[in-house]
Amino acid sequence: MAERSTAAVDVADNSGDEPLTAEADQSTADGVAQNRERDTDNHQGQGSSGTERPGQKVSPPELHSGHKLADRYRLEECVTRLDGFSSWRAVDEKLRRAVGVHILPAHHTRARSVLAAARSSALLGDPRFVQVLDAVEENDLVYVVHEWLPDATELTTLLSAGPLEPHDAYQLVSQVASAMAAAHREGLAHLRLNPNAVLRTSTGQWRVRGLAVNAALRGISSNTPQRTDTEAIGALLYAALTQRWPYENDAYGLSGLPKDIGLIAPDQVRAGIHRGLSELAMRALANDGATASRHESPCTTPEELVKAIGEMPRIRPPEPAFAAPPEYQGTSYQQGTYGRPAPRPGVVQPVAAPPPPLQSRTGKALKWAVSALLIAALGLGSWQLADALMDRGGKSDKGTQTQTQDGNDKKGKQPKPVLPIRIQGAQEYVASGEAQAPGDVGKTYDGDTSTYWRTKRYNAGPPLAPYKPGVGIVYDLGSAQTVSTASIGLRYPGDHTTVHLYATDSLSPSTGIEGMKEIGSATTTGTSLTLKAAKTSKTQYVLLWITDVPMAPSDGYSDAGYKQAVTDVKFTG
Repeated sequence: MAERSTAAVDVADNSGDEPLTAEADQSTADGVAQNRERDTDNHQGQGSSGTERPGQKVSPPELHSGHKLADRYRLEECVTRLDGFSSWRAVDEKLRRAVGVHILPAHHTRARSVLAAARSSALLGDPRFVQVLDAVEENDLVYVVHEWLPDATELTTLLSAGPLEPHDAYQLVSQVASAMAAAHREGLAHLRLNPNAVLRTSTGQWRVRGLAVNAALRGISSNTPQRTDTEAIGALLYAALTQRWPYENDAYGLSGLPKDIGLIAPDQVRAGIHRGLSELAMRALANDGATASRHESPCTTPEELVKAIGEMPRIRPPEPAFAAPPEYQGTSYQQGTYGRPAPRPGVVQPVAAPPPPLQSRTGKALKWAVSALLIAALGLGSWQLADALMDRGGKSDKGTQTQTQDGNDKKGKQPKPVLPIRIQGAQEYVASGEAQAPGDVGKTYDGDTSTYWRTKRYNAGPPLAPYKPGVGIVYDLGSAQTVSTASIGLRYPGDHTTVHLYATDSLSPSTGIEGMKEIGSATTTGTSLTLKAAKTSKTQYVLLWITDVPMAPSDGYSDAGYKQAVTDVKFTG
């Protein structure tokens, strides 16, 4: 069922679209050419061919489970089938992995636009979007192959259990807004952002699917795509805070707002909502400024929304809840009750009476006799001990004493044991421009030094600037850890490779490099590098950031140039 949720399509649910500003058959960018050839990733099986015009309805192709596309993609399960369009869970038999596939007839009215949108999206290379893996026209079919995320959960499913915690809602709006700002800088718009199009992975990262493709499948476009996507992000934040859809109509399993009261702030819908997030949602949802926050101007582009988020105080995750230890049950062995069950509350336990003392004349004499014998025994023992020590006084072994002292000193000076820190996950960090090889980050901690993650080839170096400020990978250590050393295996020697380690807040950092805490840095001319922490820092997420790479020969991926590849990364604490 987890897999079905990640490939589910929202083609049958149009109820959440009417309030947004996207309209059909209009331009798709704010003054930017359509279908710009850049690469991102789309994972949504979302989107139908839309409502066909009279006389143009296209019959879906005859497809079935087990059918193969390009002798590679085996269709497993149809998750959506509408007029002329179907979406499938499939298996890539070449790479042995699950994928999603959207299929249209080649003569479908929207086949050309879907194909162009998928190819443009596939060039963005931003890991915050679900990746488009292939877009092909073959045998009278157009099909788009995309990532399948079995460990991800739709926002729709998360909200069915209740509103999100403030920290989770903050991460949602921060990561989605940053991703959409990057897409719009490349001339790409989504136009179909809704709770079905946003996924949270098992590592807590938010990913967006259906960039450009979902709108193309529906024939949706907009004169103001940036405004449309910004308002959609505001609706997502509103729903995350209130578990209500911010319009009158019910949508995505959420109840709409009461009719005839208009759009009210989230903190007026539910008690205890974070005030800053409530105002941010209203600023993003502002319609011609009428519903903006009283004190701040509306946000009309994802860039403006990212700036507004950056001006907010950081919202920290909730403190982990620890169960109270069981009440200590003292024993009363002296009273003979060891191991007995504790008395029930309110029950008075009888106190055992002590034995009567020896009060008679005979008893007193007996006590004095016993005392005298004890004193005599102690005196005799003390005399024998002193005599033995005097006999051995001249035979003291100073060497033994010295050895004992030296042994104790050495034991006290032993260094603390170095413990390996297991890497739980990783994701490529893209500060600007294109990603390097986001699909290969797992090869840097798979225990196989023959596999690696590589950078692209650059014409000048060793510094990557001004082409890029740097390239790198964010590692998830599972919990907050004190990193003391990083051992990094490299593929290419030469003059020279420089690596920095930074402590950051998530797999998708909410700040740039300048907002992170540097743990340490090191430079090498060989194929291995040991980086020791200059500052003690406890963090769950560590960014390995490469700023300088050596000249390397040509290989199976690129010609000779300035580049580097990371084969193995290990952290110790």
